[in-house]
Amino acid sequence: MTHPDPIPAATVVVMREQADGPPELLMLERSKAMVFAGGAWVFPGGRIDAGDRALAAALGLDDEDGPARIAAIRESIEEAGVAPGVVPAPDAVTIARLRAALHGGATIGAVLEAEDLALDPDALVPFARWLPLGMSHRIFDTRFYLALHPADAPEPSVDATENTRLAWTTARGALVAADAGRAEVIFPTRCNLERLALFADHAQAVAYARRYGIRAITPWIEARDGIDYVCIPDDLGYPVTALPARFARRA
Repeated sequence: MTHPDPIPAATVVVMREQADGPPELLMLERSKAMVFAGGAWVFPGGRIDAGDRALAAALGLDDEDGPARIAAIRESIEEAGVAPGVVPAPDAVTIARLRAALHGGATIGAVLEAEDLALDPDALVPFARWLPLGMSHRIFDTRFYLALHPADAPEPSVDATENTRLAWTTARGALVAADAGRAEVIFPTRCNLERLALFADHAQAVAYARRYGIRAITPWIEARDGIDYVCIPDDLGYPVTALPARFARRA
């Protein structure tokens, strides 16, 4: 089967610790007008651009992982007004300037230089990589990262273009909302929420991710007792590895 060339992309699971429960995750509701995953709740993220690659090269980072980390940071600023991995940690006014400059077309490298800021790429921890081939529409080769949102960091805000609402929610809360029909999630997001629901805190999620490592996940369709399931490998630490296709929104 032929399919479009995958588009390199990155997303970040921003986690906020709670004193009396599992961590909350920052999720955004995409505009219904968006071609990909319109109306779905997702983590901040998007495609890797030339500016991300240029800054990664300047910093001497890995050719693939480096631009993805930078893209995840940039997209978090653009989409949600949060700045994981930016040092020193910017205040709300500075984030607003960063965001406006990025929306105006400036590169991430130029924006950080203008504000005398730097990046700590290690603040983002690799969590997963998804490559859903076999579809006729655009395909994203997406690297997922974990990042901790400090208690004193500015609150996020929507960009009102690509996304229309945002929320802090536990992984289990997001799954309950999806099952009740109050929120739409695409299949990779759902699988990652199931995995994230295992963790009591950010440190546990990081340890788990490092234990399993990263391998590109390409779902496939498999018939079981006459029912089509969307499936993923069972050796990458996901508690749910198959979902009836009629319940699995793929884009």
